[in-house]
Amino acid sequence: MRILSLCPSNTELLEYLGLTHLLVGVDDFSDWPEAIAGLPRLGPDLSINMDLVEELQPDMVLASLSVPGMEKNVVALQQRGIPHIVLNPQSLKDIEEDLIKTAEVLGEKQRGLDAARQFRSRLENVKQQSRNTSKRPTLYWEWWPKPIFTPGKINWLTEISEAAGAVNIFQDVDMASIMADWEDVLSRKPDYICLAWVGVHKAKVQKSVVKKRPGFEKLNYPSDDHILILEEELYCRPSPRLLDGLEKLYNIIHK
Repeated sequence: MRILSLCPSNTELLEYLGLTHLLVGVDDFSDWPEAIAGLPRLGPDLSINMDLVEELQPDMVLASLSVPGMEKNVVALQQRGIPHIVLNPQSLKDIEEDLIKTAEVLGEKQRGLDAARQFRSRLENVKQQSRNTSKRPTLYWEWWPKPIFTPGKINWLTEISEAAGAVNIFQDVDMASIMADWEDVLSRKPDYICLAWVGVHKAKVQKSVVKKRPGFEKLNYPSDDHILILEEELYCRPSPRLLDGLEKLYNIIHK
């Protein structure tokens, strides 16, 4: 089959299924695994080149609604009669189910069931370790610095926090994403600040951005170790790689 992926999380899901070799084109932002490096690029995920999509004659396109604005890609695929499925995972359970759904559409049902089982097993393994920890540190997640955006209750990072034996300080806000107030962050006194800025490489994120904010000293951190600079690709994309991020987070906060 000839498969196209229109966003990074879909590309990564295919890799988890062991079906990367079926890809014949990906969006501009897909950067993992290395095997996709030489594939045709279809444009940024919010502005896919549909003429090129059509030229590549795909048997199936993996579309997404994970970012606002992607709807127009789905409409264009429908208008052109291009075969596609639409993924919109908002939780770890959704990702597990998407592994099964995608594999079945591609004629690889058993592969999907096996991948979902592996996904669930890895998640449960970390959860089991977390049950044996005595402390549950509080985490402030930041995925954009100005204005500040942080995940609320309806977000996989709240699930990731809980699975790692921690607590998202904004889990009480019934939203997926919150434009937060820095004073509110300070008042919640997080044990750790987790910086994972969407679309920004880890090497370009600086702890000084946070340390210069008014009142930072109120947190009384003994060292910079309580400000974590994390890979956005392991925390901000709804793909199976979130498990890599989860395992890494657990090891950091319970070392």
